[in-house]
Amino acid sequence: MRRYGPTVLLLLTGAAVLRITLFGDLYLRYVQAGLRPYLIVSGAALVLLGLVTAGLRTPEDHQVRGEAEGRPDDEHRHQHRHGPRTAWLLTLPALALLLFPPPALGSYSAGREAAQRAAQGVGTFPALPAGDPLTLTVAEFSSRAIYDSGRSLKGRTVRLTGFVTRGDDGAWYVTRLLVTCCAADATTGKVEIRGADDDAPPTDTWVTVTGTWRPKGTLGSDAAWPPTLDAEKVTRVEQPADPYEKP
Repeated sequence: MRRYGPTVLLLLTGAAVLRITLFGDLYLRYVQAGLRPYLIVSGAALVLLGLVTAGLRTPEDHQVRGEAEGRPDDEHRHQHRHGPRTAWLLTLPALALLLFPPPALGSYSAGREAAQRAAQGVGTFPALPAGDPLTLTVAEFSSRAIYDSGRSLKGRTVRLTGFVTRGDDGAWYVTRLLVTCCAADATTGKVEIRGADDDAPPTDTWVTVTGTWRPKGTLGSDAAWPPTLDAEKVTRVEQPADPYEKP
């Protein structure tokens, strides 16, 4: 059985990568959309390598053949029969990815970086498009609310989509994770929602909130974080295929 360990591991890993890239958008839980071609090539290469490995004959095959021909080697036979079976545990992560892909990052990951913000100075921002409600990402809204000296959000009705997180003081937030390359480098953006405590969904529920910006604190200061939105409407929505925002 030891001979087939590397082969099984290669095939499982390759199949798992191909499953999340070729047959849906699951790969978007882990990496940017632009990396899909590289994942497909990598998955196909792993499967091909596994098939090639399965056809190769190893020194252990010769040993087993010698034993069958009446030339046993007791010491080698013992090693062959009682090798490190724990190596098969390496197949478990690949099998889990193939059968049970992990969900996208959520409130737990967001809570670990609750106070992290983009490092940028106070200044003017480009003009916003006309028409309300204005759909913005959580990152766009946060940047303008905290750093825009032109107060471009003042008097505008905006629409934000994200998942629900909660603070220790009972406040709740619309939260999104910002991914530059893959889920490993995710950072957090969140907006506190006011005036909709009765409509607050459970943690990790995806919602779209429509409302107006409530200014607070001095621009660029800790007091301005997190930005606040006075909610007019809260609607539960499905998690988008790509749950992360881009820089």
